[in-house]
Amino acid sequence: MEILSAFLDHVSRERRLADNTVEAYGHDLRSFFGFLDDHLGEPVAIKAFRHLHASDIRAFLAKRRREGLSDTSVARVLSAIKTFFHWLDDHHGIDNPEIAFLKGPKRQSRLPRPVSVAAARDMIETAEATAEEPWVAARDAAVLTLLYGGGLRISEALGLNGDQAPAQERLRVLGKGGKIRLVPLIPAVRQAINEYARLCPYRLTSETPLFYGVRGKRLQPAIVQRGVQVLRGALGLPETATPHALRHAFATHLLSAGADLRAIQTLLGHASLSTTQVYTGVDSERLRAVHASAHPRG
Repeated sequence: MEILSAFLDHVSRERRLADNTVEAYGHDLRSFFGFLDDHLGEPVAIKAFRHLHASDIRAFLAKRRREGLSDTSVARVLSAIKTFFHWLDDHHGIDNPEIAFLKGPKRQSRLPRPVSVAAARDMIETAEATAEEPWVAARDAAVLTLLYGGGLRISEALGLNGDQAPAQERLRVLGKGGKIRLVPLIPAVRQAINEYARLCPYRLTSETPLFYGVRGKRLQPAIVQRGVQVLRGALGLPETATPHALRHAFATHLLSAGADLRAIQTLLGHASLSTTQVYTGVDSERLRAVHASAHPRG
């Protein structure tokens, strides 16, 4: 259909959407046009789009759902249709106010997936035991300990400079949006950082990184992520056991121990309390799982 080709050319060349997105839009809209041919009893013409009702489009989405499409895929299909109608309005003056009444399925927010206390401990201990050079072993253990014991993002930890060693009781962290926060460090975290600093072969000053790669440059997140991938295989942990899962664990384990949600928000550097509140869902899920496994009628 010529109108579809023109639309796909627009989103590819002018909006510069990714090739995969353009391909998905084409697939979804061909399916939509084919449905309309049957639904309307004749090949769909461009003028027909002006007179479609929201119920016509809902009928198509319902058909796709019956064919097994997930909520995420249905939302993608609707996005393609809405984008197409907006293009029709902008480029061909075909306005259909019915489009405003269409809403996609509510997407369930994905809960963070923290590692367990035992898994966090095993990751840190195994990282320390497997590196060939003692200073690298101490570095890897210090980074993971900082993520779990301080709740830092990996970018925050690797962005620290050498003047943070020897570690003090409070760590000055540059977070998202250039916001600075003070993170209290428990003795285990301070000890791990100080042991790494003692063994590190490079200078540690306010002008140098705290965590070095083996070539004397600032340690990169990809190195830590690859190291954790190796740890997952060695320990039999799921793919959700990532460096960021240690930050999630920091928050959920504090919450489980009775920490105040506002305090956790401050420690994590979240701008909004609603961002921190997702961890209450994780804790509730854990409590339900414990109840189901432990209760006599579970």
